[in-house]
Amino acid sequence: MAEAERPQIYLITPPVFELGAFTETLKAVLDAHEIACLRLSLAERDEDSLSRAGDALREVTHARDVPIVVENHVLLAGRLGLDGVHLTDTRKNIRKMRDEMGADAIIGAYCGITRHDGMNAAEAGADYVSFGPVGASTLGDGHSVDFELFEWWSAMIEVPVVAEGALTVELVEKYGPVTDFFGVGTEIWATEDASAALKALLQPLG
Repeated sequence: MAEAERPQIYLITPPVFELGAFTETLKAVLDAHEIACLRLSLAERDEDSLSRAGDALREVTHARDVPIVVENHVLLAGRLGLDGVHLTDTRKNIRKMRDEMGADAIIGAYCGITRHDGMNAAEAGADYVSFGPVGASTLGDGHSVDFELFEWWSAMIEVPVVAEGALTVELVEKYGPVTDFFGVGTEIWATEDASAALKALLQPLG
């Protein structure tokens, strides 16, 4: 695969983590790999917990020139000096959000397995659209996104696309030519060495 075609890596935090330990793990991964972005994706909705995590992880990522976005929490992104927001509800008004957050903010949209939602988000001004799960997963209704959607998107749409959810080495090899980013999260964080696990997962990209 040519270097220009090589997908970038978009890290997704675990839904639950111990902040001190995860911060050290994240440092090791960022120092060993070229990472395009980090998404703070905590299941916790307590604002205090989210703020502590956002503060700590922003320090780690910004020290390495890696942007960080938070899932859904627009106000928190502004308050903590994060780089943007990742929306899991595509019914949110992206155009209005862009006006509020400014032109430089990153606004991404998760669109499940639905091309229509992805096109709407792209037309509304999202900086990227993510589809998934790519692999077999118990998330959602159990369906995974069709490879043909990524083939079509990469040929027809300029807005970058993220492939995420239940990634395997085989899926990285298959989707590499038709995606701009791989969203990697639980695939590596549950292992003893997240950096080594990421390297193994990305082996097909060379």
